[in-house]
Amino acid sequence: MRGAAREGRVSTQPAHTGDSYADQVHITVRRFPAAPFVLAASVLAAVLMLVTPLPASAHDSLQSSSPAADSTVPTLPAELTLTFSAGLVDGKGATEVVVTDAAGNSVTDGPATVDGATVTQPLVSEADAGVYRVIWKVVSSDGHPTSEEFSFTVATSTLAEPTAATTADPAPSETPSAVQSPPATATPEGTPADGDAFLRVLPWIIGAVIVAGLGGAIVATMVRRARRRGTASDSDDASAR
Repeated sequence: MRGAAREGRVSTQPAHTGDSYADQVHITVRRFPAAPFVLAASVLAAVLMLVTPLPASAHDSLQSSSPAADSTVPTLPAELTLTFSAGLVDGKGATEVVVTDAAGNSVTDGPATVDGATVTQPLVSEADAGVYRVIWKVVSSDGHPTSEEFSFTVATSTLAEPTAATTADPAPSETPSAVQSPPATATPEGTPADGDAFLRVLPWIIGAVIVAGLGGAIVATMVRRARRRGTASDSDDASAR
């Protein structure tokens, strides 16, 4: 090595040939300032903090349900239960569960209840077969709302069977108006019914007799007068002769 030793290295070249070996050995070590190293370490730590993913605050998740998601049950159960990973925040409007059938009709029967990490939703007693959709919303223990949905299938309907409309209607009973009245019996002659009828026409008969009598009297009077006139005419003619 030539001249003075390079920085950070040890030089064994003698400065003067007459000097001892210990005097000839020169150790030259240059001390670098510490500030650049501290700054570099700080920058590296900051970069590592930025690129390293921080653990996210996980919301309470649904662990299980009854009926289970994508399962098939014989009939619609009396209630739906949801079990979460931690206790939920309960309160007005915090928990909502909607269950609808294939036609979109709601089959819930009252509000859902929260007991720790379990949500229970009552269901109606009668429901049709088909695919049912569940939409739930809860408030996690960290105070953040979360919601999801799933579906399950009901194999058998529990709807009440309608009454048969093809049964023969009973024969209509005869109404009083349709009942034939018994034939009227002939009233024998001389009964009070005939007497009443005769009395009703008797004035007309008497009037007719009176009119006929008056007419006859008038006709007879006119005939007599005509005869008298004829006799008088004959007497006058005889006297004139």
